Amino acid sequence: MKIRVLGSAAGGGFPQWNCGCFNCAGVRSGSIAATPRTQESLAVSRDGRAWFLINASPEIRQQIETFPALHPRSSRDTPIAGIVVTNGDLDHCLGLLCLREWQRFSVYATARVRDGFARNVFARTLSRFDGQVTWRALEPGRETKLLLASGEPSGLDVLALPVPGKAPLHLADMGASDEDNVALRIRDAESGVAVAYLSGVAGPSDGVAQIVRDADAVFFDGTFWSSDELIRLGASDKRAEDMAHWPVGGSGGSLAWLGAVRARHRVYIHINNTNPMLRDDSDERALVERAGVAVAFDGMELSL
Repeated sequence: MKIRVLGSAAGGGFPQWNCGCFNCAGVRSGSIAATPRTQESLAVSRDGRAWFLINASPEIRQQIETFPALHPRSSRDTPIAGIVVTNGDLDHCLGLLCLREWQRFSVYATARVRDGFARNVFARTLSRFDGQVTWRALEPGRETKLLLASGEPSGLDVLALPVPGKAPLHLADMGASDEDNVALRIRDAESGVAVAYLSGVAGPSDGVAQIVRDADAVFFDGTFWSSDELIRLGASDKRAEDMAHWPVGGSGGSLAWLGAVRARHRVYIHINNTNPMLRDDSDERALVERAGVAVAFDGMELSL
């Protein structure tokens, strides 16, 4: 299985357009050891020819252009066989609207996320002709085959499980549902190798533990280093947990848990622009790396 990190930052990217925090100002000026990042997305392939994206960020066009394996092979073509969406956050769904140019593709999502997306008037841009987008159901707890554009099985299966989170603000009036936020395990049906993907996790749960079990690679929510990260910067009055993210550092942080996960690759992704572990030479980055965990960057590749 081939994996390419298309984007590794949380919503807003790094640097964030309206942020002048130490990290954002420093990466703009080149005064800190850090690399800009686009908003989080992953590309996964069994054979290097047909690819499935996990989430569709607003920078999807840029991300496709920086990865030749996703370039068209003829006058109207895409190697992208489908897109799997973990929740209804804008930074995970807006990219779908950027794929409106008369191309058929499939989207795998829970019924809840599909219905929430369909409420948006802009969703009509993906109905320009019959069958432009095929929505395929992700039923939590049930393994689903990822299909090629031909409808044939790709050899990859996906399992979605509910994990602690919440609906995005623009869908809050729909009430809470177990289908609002899921983690994924994508598995090669022949070899059994698997990648677990949990980019939004509010805290530990049975679902979190189950989805990483026996995974060869785990991509995990690295949004905030500390619970009060935004409060200390004066950027918000909300704690990380209020925003449905499990902080990395501290005695109750995710790092101790992730460092003990028995996977060959453990990687933090969906990293907020304020997180100090974005800096290559920070104490926080050193703690992460000493635990055997990597910090994702755009263009990072794994082969399982």
